[in-house]
Amino acid sequence: MNPAATPSSASSSLRQRIARWVPCLAWPRPSAALLRNEAMAGITVALMVLPQGVAYAALAGMPLVTGVYAALFPALIAVIFSSSQRLSVGPTALTSLLVGASLAPLAVPGSAEWVEMAVWLTLMSGAIQIVLGIGRFGWLLRLVNSPVLIGFTQGAAVLIAISQLPALLGFTGRTLPQVLQGGPPPDLIAIAFGLGSIAVLWLGKRLAPRFPTTMALVAGAAAISWSIDYALRGGAVVGSLPSGLPSFYWPGLLPLSTFSALVLPALMITLVSFLETASSAKVDNARAGTLWNENQDLIGQGLAKLASGFTGAFPTSSSFSRSAITLYAGAQTGWATLFSVVVVAGALLWLMPLLYHVPQAVLAAVVVTAILGLVKPASFVALWRVSRIEAGISFGTFVLTIATAPSIYWGVLGGLLASLAHYMYRHLHPRIIEVGLHPDGSLRDRKLWKLPPLAPQLYALRMDAELDFASASTLERALTTALAERPELTDVCLFAQPINRIDITGAEVFGSIRRMMEAKGVRLHLSGLKLPAMQVLERAGLLAPGPMLFSYRTDGEALAALTQQQAEVPPLPVPEGDDGG
Repeated sequence: MNPAATPSSASSSLRQRIARWVPCLAWPRPSAALLRNEAMAGITVALMVLPQGVAYAALAGMPLVTGVYAALFPALIAVIFSSSQRLSVGPTALTSLLVGASLAPLAVPGSAEWVEMAVWLTLMSGAIQIVLGIGRFGWLLRLVNSPVLIGFTQGAAVLIAISQLPALLGFTGRTLPQVLQGGPPPDLIAIAFGLGSIAVLWLGKRLAPRFPTTMALVAGAAAISWSIDYALRGGAVVGSLPSGLPSFYWPGLLPLSTFSALVLPALMITLVSFLETASSAKVDNARAGTLWNENQDLIGQGLAKLASGFTGAFPTSSSFSRSAITLYAGAQTGWATLFSVVVVAGALLWLMPLLYHVPQAVLAAVVVTAILGLVKPASFVALWRVSRIEAGISFGTFVLTIATAPSIYWGVLGGLLASLAHYMYRHLHPRIIEVGLHPDGSLRDRKLWKLPPLAPQLYALRMDAELDFASASTLERALTTALAERPELTDVCLFAQPINRIDITGAEVFGSIRRMMEAKGVRLHLSGLKLPAMQVLERAGLLAPGPMLFSYRTDGEALAALTQQQAEVPPLPVPEGDDGG
């Protein structure tokens, strides 16, 4: 061993341990070429997040400038502490909608009480994510499966689009029910701004996806609005936004009843925002050829939410669309996010007055265009082709999300409960089949393939599930029924290869089955029992040798032994008066 190498090795090991918690320390040393590439990607994303942040703040009912605050320090903290380097963290449509929907029954949008509760939602959600990440509980978020997520995101997307219709159709400041009740005529200029912006964004996405179309649109719309004195005519514009970096914000304590009302929305924001992160992180890590560290991303995203809350902003998440732009623009490391943060900081210091004349109809168009990508009715059809039950759960989640608005988190909860109920039903009703020998040499479902039994006085079965509290009683019932219906049986063989786990209840039921077989004089054969399952039964003393229990390592060995034993079994006696014909 070379003593001179020891300090270097120790230093490297310490750096690796620290990098597990602060992943930015593992970034590559930047070169001039890398920095140029990262700068272009970061600036592109910053020019996209600035107008989106203002639009999403309006969706959340927050002061518009807080949307830009949510794209500053939260993005910086997230890229330092998250394992996924190239995600664009900041305001997103779904989390903004959840904030607005959750607080609608509790306060007036934009009021001081509203801001305080939105910040507490942010802090609570961030704290939950940090605790989950430190405790390595990221697996809990896998309980929400794809059908539930599809149904919820599409339902939320429809609600977001509906909420923006008044602004797009020239009724800014009114809700859709108020518009339907009548009132002043629509603002035709606002309609032109809104629909024209949708057309520009649609064309830009298809013809020049790397070009910052959103920022160019906002700048052009502001110039047109200023030139025609749209604000002086009474048009709805963004108005004055404060310049400067955000300062520390403490929301103050709320009544206990208000805190309790925020717990469920905070949990839903935690769930939905991290599922958004998961959809982007999986793509990022797949392209980088790395394994996704979901727990570290939970910590990073949680700290980002704390940073957002303490600057008076609302919950942040990873934007799938902006993250996709980051990857498409060629970003390779987290340096791109640092450049994006610098641009956002510069905008806060010097560019806020330029947003004064931006029509609010343009912001509505930005939100609608960003969210329409989530509306994919064909996904329900694709689910229907694969699984009608899961398609029904997905569509039910979609309908429930819309029906329970503004408390849209009930859509996720309802879908989650339906999905878990379906999961338990499948485990309570495992697939148990009688097997026969297929011409290709495999053991298959005898009834499905119309195969003869392996032997006349043998019942050969296979259970494609774990032998646990959910499935054990079904196996016992199947064997009891077979023995009652076929009293001539002398042997039962359980092909146990699919059983990879046995719990206490399963072991108890197996013991009951063995005793029942012995009482009836029926021999029990076990084929291909895996080691984990075998160890449980051995520790329970249920595999003790006996004249009525036989075990085989392979199915081939079991078939050979069963064939020989069945050949030795005397034929059943023929009842008197029966000539066998």
